[in-house]
Amino acid sequence: QVQLVESGGGLVQAGGSLRLSCVASGRTFSRYNMGWFRQAPGKEREFVATISWSGYSTYYADSVKGRFTISRDNAKNTVYLQMNSLEHEDTAVYYCAADDRMSPRLGEYDYWGQGTQVTVSS
Repeated sequence: QVQLVESGGGLVQAGGSLRLSCVASGRTFSRYNMGWFRQAPGKEREFVATISWSGYSTYYADSVKGRFTISRDNAKNTVYLQMNSLEHEDTAVYYCAADDRMSPRLGEYDYWGQGTQVTVSS
């Protein structure tokens, strides 16, 4: 079992930056590939980014490529999402997730955090 807790969300103006963190506890964090997903009001949850257990491989949704960066620190059991050049359309609840597989498909992930709200004012 893995417990995930996100933090770092908030209100920011368009063009600004935020860094989300997700701290894991429970089973060995470094064994898991990690993903970030988001869900805007009235929309389905969608993939944002994923990172391999080693940190060497990453993959992004086209909508955030070049603006967002996923990274991890296995010594701190933490995965990050650095979000730059934020747009109003990035407003959503952001969730981190963990799984044995590195995948953009949310159905692949077994463990989820409770989410953190990101609001971008235009």
